Amino acid sequence: MPDWIAPQRPNSYAEQSLVSAILDGTFPVGSSLPGERTLSTQLGVTRPTLREAIQRLARDGWLTVRQGKPTLVNNYWREGGLNVLSALVQYSQQLPPDFVPNLLAVRLQLAPAYTRAAVIHAPDETLVCLNGYEELADTAVAFAHFDWQLHHCLTIASGNPIYTLILNGFAGFYEELAQLYFARPQSRQTSRQFYADLATAVTQQDATLAEHITREAMEQSLALWQNI
Repeated sequence: MPDWIAPQRPNSYAEQSLVSAILDGTFPVGSSLPGERTLSTQLGVTRPTLREAIQRLARDGWLTVRQGKPTLVNNYWREGGLNVLSALVQYSQQLPPDFVPNLLAVRLQLAPAYTRAAVIHAPDETLVCLNGYEELADTAVAFAHFDWQLHHCLTIASGNPIYTLILNGFAGFYEELAQLYFARPQSRQTSRQFYADLATAVTQQDATLAEHITREAMEQSLALWQNI
């Protein structure tokens, strides 16, 4: 039996169409959406379907619904939440050029903290996160997948689920970008050393050392990305 792909739901189609139109400047930040009747006709959906999509986007911070007035397009960088972040990574062609460096700068702040917490909270589980790094194939795909799994595992071991929710916002996009990063032998070599050093620190249950090693590794990855 051939693979079956479920058709896209009208409200999802409307939501994605509106996000794309906001990002490509069709509906720029600070502008108002067309009236409900006009917009539903343009999108080819019913007005109740359009309302549902608009309400969901308003909840996430893309739009502000104003009673008796046109719906306003928000500055999503300032008004948006985690769902906006998740949506943004699906539109990589429309992201500003400094998005990835900014993302890595945030990871530089978060990764040392959740790694330290993981060593304190669950050292055995944290060590399991590093299983397999020594046999890791010297390919960009293998390193990208392992790196994602490692950081995801560390956030869980930290005991703070907010770290995991933030990281999950980049699922898929993370590995896509990481493959570009790990295409360079120097990047793979640097990360393999990071995994080895981190394994030593975790074995010693030295949370401070693990935090320091992770911070240095994140600083190196940011510098290497800026050279790509």
